[in-house]
Amino acid sequence: MAQRLAVRRLLALGRRPPAPQGLPGRTFGGSAIRGSTFNVQDGGDFQERVVNSTKPVVVDFHAQWCGPCKILGPRLEKMVAKQEGKVVMAKVDIDDHTDLAIEYEVSAVPTVLAMKNGDVVDKFVGIKDEDQLEAFLKKLIGA
Repeated sequence: MAQRLAVRRLLALGRRPPAPQGLPGRTFGGSAIRGSTFNVQDGGDFQERVVNSTKPVVVDFHAQWCGPCKILGPRLEKMVAKQEGKVVMAKVDIDDHTDLAIEYEVSAVPTVLAMKNGDVVDKFVGIKDEDQLEAFLKKLIGA
């Protein structure tokens, strides 16, 4: 819990946490996957980066305690990164953002929304394989 608070404080200040010991020069968040994926910080951040986005957005409602979320999350991030910037991914922890989960009628996790121009255009609940995720993303970006 203390680590989580420290990370949040660093993020609020716009700084990255120091590299873990034993891995000099390496930081988290520098991969191509991270460039197309972000964690929602609050309702205003969601409004600005998801609802007002000019690009289609995949919204992953998840929880730290959710086993299926831990499987789907990385798989979905990888598939979004393959779209080469045509779509971005927002991750919403339902324990931190209960208001957003209620607003978007999330009753189970993982729940994934496809949003375009601020509107939900598609949705699924549960785990999907890579072929299903690819079809979901292609439908969203219109390819």
